[in-house]
Amino acid sequence: MATHLNPYLSFRDNARDAMEFYRTVFGGELTLSTFGDFGASDDPAEAGKIMHGQLESPGGLVLMGADTPAGMERATQSNISVSVSGQDLAELQGYWDRLAEGGTIQEPFAQAPWGATFGMLTDRFGVAWMINAGPEM
Repeated sequence: MATHLNPYLSFRDNARDAMEFYRTVFGGELTLSTFGDFGASDDPAEAGKIMHGQLESPGGLVLMGADTPAGMERATQSNISVSVSGQDLAELQGYWDRLAEGGTIQEPFAQAPWGATFGMLTDRFGVAWMINAGPEM
């Protein structure tokens, strides 16, 4: 059995919206479990919030996320970006276009010095992304 490294994103009260958005970007099967499903919170207001979300795309990408409970601190800034790379420019351009909707572009998706098409953005949920299409970095 292989070992996998999977991005796990933290949200404050909008994990369901974010994970459903990522399903429109990457496709695939989305599984959402709430705090209420597991009796994991004494706060009735958190019963419908996401304790664990997992998106598995047809191409094998796995993205996880959850709401941070009200009693826990959630860092609003991070030194991490989610990087998606490959050789299929059309596929990666599609991801870029959908992630950019309502987001902020730091570096346009364009020809990079290393020969790939590359861009950086922060999506509407505050998640930083790097997309690289072409030669591996």
